[in-house]
Amino acid sequence: MSKVVIKAENISKQYRLGLVGTGTVKDDMKRWWHNLRGKEDPFLKIGEANDRSSKGESDYVWSLRDINFEIKQGDSVGIIGRNGAGKSTLLKILSQVTQPTTGKIYTKGRIASLLEVGTGFHPEMTGRENIYLNGAILGMRKHEITRKFDEIVAFSGVERYIDTPVKRYSSGMYVRLAFAVAAHLESEILIVDEVLAVGDAEFQKKCLGKMNDVSKGEGRTILFVSHNLDAVKKLCNKGLLLHHGQLIHDGNIDTTLDSYLLNYSSNEKQSELNFHEDETKEAQILSVALKDKEGKNVIEFYSNQEICVHITLKNTLLSKGVRLNFSLLDKFENVIFINRKDLDFTGISEWVVQIPSDTIIANQYKIGLALDIPKVKVLDYPSEKINLSIVNIAQDEFKYGDTENGVFKMPVIWSK
Repeated sequence: MSKVVIKAENISKQYRLGLVGTGTVKDDMKRWWHNLRGKEDPFLKIGEANDRSSKGESDYVWSLRDINFEIKQGDSVGIIGRNGAGKSTLLKILSQVTQPTTGKIYTKGRIASLLEVGTGFHPEMTGRENIYLNGAILGMRKHEITRKFDEIVAFSGVERYIDTPVKRYSSGMYVRLAFAVAAHLESEILIVDEVLAVGDAEFQKKCLGKMNDVSKGEGRTILFVSHNLDAVKKLCNKGLLLHHGQLIHDGNIDTTLDSYLLNYSSNEKQSELNFHEDETKEAQILSVALKDKEGKNVIEFYSNQEICVHITLKNTLLSKGVRLNFSLLDKFENVIFINRKDLDFTGISEWVVQIPSDTIIANQYKIGLALDIPKVKVLDYPSEKINLSIVNIAQDEFKYGDTENGVFKMPVIWSK
């Protein structure tokens, strides 16, 4: 039976807005006076949830509130939730970067953490010196670090700059070396925040492969925060879902992701999505709307129903070559279908993409859009995507079209 290596008991973290630290001298004296008389901290009774969408009335916010969980040796745990849910705060507490306001954290084993670019590195020291510094912080002896040194440098790909002060590294080089150090030095627990997004796609894939080896091959414990749900699903076997500082789901990764996608996915149950117009962009996607063939906005479609995706575009480039990329993604944002259209207008125009009935089976999807000049540059790529919900299975298989670079081309009809 696997032993518990991390245990959180009633973890809460409170911050006072606009201040560094816990508060003013007046507040600290008030806390001391209540503690001297054996009374509860008066500031634990006040404060609001950390909801960024509302202004609130209190100067105190709870970044985390009453968090309880256990993590066993060898578990790969994905921590997910919207921005501001408390994910990074939880990792900082687990890494002992900050202390909880209330509650206790019990850990068993050495912890290596990669929370943000530059964490644990001294900018004036070289890459070589920082590897030994990080190993020393973990409690490793010099000969143990030396034994891993060549492997760390080879994985990071920064061998040419290993004797250069890291303050001269790019953010990508910084992350490459920092991850290599955290993953290869002999810690029992590896904590990784969203920082891998700084690296290129090839290095991200390499990092995920290494974390998978660390977890399954070496039996080490991993805590991974990422908004890339596909990466979380592939790497993790357990999940924690946070919302406004509270733990609302603790279970296997599939049920955790389903809970997040069902209840907290952006623009859920919306038939239209509008984007803020940016005058600096030469071409831009202004809006996308889901409608039936009669032109009525629709939230959910039947699988035997024709789907019309109305896309409003702005183009200021006189020369031809601007292209609209239309793709259908699964709930983890993997591309299922893709189709492209060359644009031949300037100004503002609306295009309609018609998806014939019985083309795709019932499930949850996302619509991905991008404007580019092929092999030259990307003009617009909204990160926010509208959800497409299809119910009532009409047939069991996709009607696949031709492929382009290994991706299916959706059999759609374009019109203006």
